[in-house]
Amino acid sequence: MYPYKLFTLPDGSGITLYEILIIVGVIAAIVLFRILADKRNMPAKLQNLILFGGVISFVVGYLCAVLFQAVYNALETGKFSLDGQTGSTFYGGLIGGAVCMLLIYFIGGKILYKKSRDYLHWFPTFANIAAACIPLAHGFGRIGCLTAGCCHGRLTDAWYGIPMDIGKLDGVFVKVVPLQLFEAIFLFALAAFLIVLNCKKKGDCVPIYFIAYGVWRFVIEYFRDDDRGATFVSFLTPSQLTAIVLVLTGIVIILIAIYCKKKFGQDFFLPPKMQDAAASEEDGIRTDETE
Repeated sequence: MYPYKLFTLPDGSGITLYEILIIVGVIAAIVLFRILADKRNMPAKLQNLILFGGVISFVVGYLCAVLFQAVYNALETGKFSLDGQTGSTFYGGLIGGAVCMLLIYFIGGKILYKKSRDYLHWFPTFANIAAACIPLAHGFGRIGCLTAGCCHGRLTDAWYGIPMDIGKLDGVFVKVVPLQLFEAIFLFALAAFLIVLNCKKKGDCVPIYFIAYGVWRFVIEYFRDDDRGATFVSFLTPSQLTAIVLVLTGIVIILIAIYCKKKFGQDFFLPPKMQDAAASEEDGIRTDETE
């Protein structure tokens, strides 16, 4: 744990490892997106639109992360406050950033492609790639939490405990379960699995991410020892409530995908070039059968 400033700015604020690792995570996600998008032959102008939208969505996502935390705090304390001590929550950033990115993608895609609907056919591919990029960036963010001493587990004397200043004793480091590290490992493993699926041109990365992370987050909340906030459901934390919504959303996406494939064909979610290849292959099979 190293929550101290590495660089001090003229206004007295500073940059810590937490901010640096957040930036590293964003850069890693951008690089991964470029690699996977090139591998899937996504058009350059669509890639540029997504990268432009990604930068804007990151800023909007961070603002939403702080706003959501302020709402969580208000539900618990009855006081709404936005300041340097408000904090932030990943779910708020994910929801706000995702909504912003979707608006930019569909509005920008409509402008770029005008009468063509290719950007709509490329959306499932983009969503699958994004599902791999998000846990990669989030994993670096959780390592940042480890250095900052937030999002920690309970006090422990176990060998895997890490000393952190969590505010229980003023200025004194106490040994706690490093849940941030465990979550980072889980997120990197999930990202690796989704990268493999993308490389194999498999779908369903979005619901897999939603369900896997939702289940993980719901369970790990029982082992967190920082302030978890309150909701209208007394026995659930805000993150657990959101995790349930995330899992249900993943299940709904799977059901919709199954329905669409049955109604419109297995190649319904393929990008235009792959749809043409699949159609040609199917025509070839039919010709062989006829002969």
